[in-house]
Amino acid sequence: MACGNPFFDDLRSKPEVIDPPQDEEIMDSESVNDPTQAAIKPNVTVSSSVRELLECPVCLNAMYPPIHQCSNGHTLCSGCKPRVHNRCPTCRHELGNIRCLALEKVAASLELPCKYQSFGCIGIYPYYSKLKHESQCSYRPYSCPYAGSECMVIGDIPHLVAHLKDDHKVDMHNGSTFNHRYVKSNPHEVENATWMLTVFSCFGQYFCLHFEAFQLGMAPVYIAFLRFMGDDNEAKNYNYSLEVGGNGRKMIWQGVPRSIRDSHRKVRDSFDGLIIQRNMALFFSGGDRKELKLRVTGRIWKEQ
Repeated sequence: MACGNPFFDDLRSKPEVIDPPQDEEIMDSESVNDPTQAAIKPNVTVSSSVRELLECPVCLNAMYPPIHQCSNGHTLCSGCKPRVHNRCPTCRHELGNIRCLALEKVAASLELPCKYQSFGCIGIYPYYSKLKHESQCSYRPYSCPYAGSECMVIGDIPHLVAHLKDDHKVDMHNGSTFNHRYVKSNPHEVENATWMLTVFSCFGQYFCLHFEAFQLGMAPVYIAFLRFMGDDNEAKNYNYSLEVGGNGRKMIWQGVPRSIRDSHRKVRDSFDGLIIQRNMALFFSGGDRKELKLRVTGRIWKEQ
């Protein structure tokens, strides 16, 4: 039931997680990521024709209550109804406020596999719980952590590690300690610049060290922080420290690495890392303060 009209193609968007009807039996939050709990009921085979019935003709996403229909029986999701100005995208009749209760009941009887099945999720979920599960599924792919471009690559951790090495030419290091030197000949000309991403392999895991310049209000600053290539519940098992200094002074930061589930921008804009004001960085650099020469050392360790 896809619509070929380019007007509606522009309206496509990601589906919203909409709560199911109150009288439907819903899995509790503890079982939403537990495939063994999700697969207790036998799977109901869903034919392609039923899938098409539940597909919104505008955004092409699965429809959730309230499902609207026009007087001719054509259906539409609630998110797209206001976008088509209350006109049926199929026959152009006025939509009104008619709900397709029969289709909502059909949806309630279905059970479907997680869309991340190819990444390892084996769960079978009730139709109305599937979106919620997928938004939290531990098998959902990760986004590329490289911050120097709008990279759209997604995948599991081994795939992303190979991608960073082969496509972004990121430096790869083994070990839990590091000693990096960052040099810029004219730091006053560099604003909001991503300078460095280094990947470390230790404790059987991968970590991304970021270093860059950005504006903190009106003040130019540098920031270094570590991200964990995995989920947040695993990231909390580790700690890291960063140290920078010169001329007999030093600054030390200690923290917990953030998961790459959190975007690079989110971590940076929360100031969750070692922040160095430009004047202090140039003081650490020594000389005439016209060249940035920072040495950042650090280590990663696992909490016992």
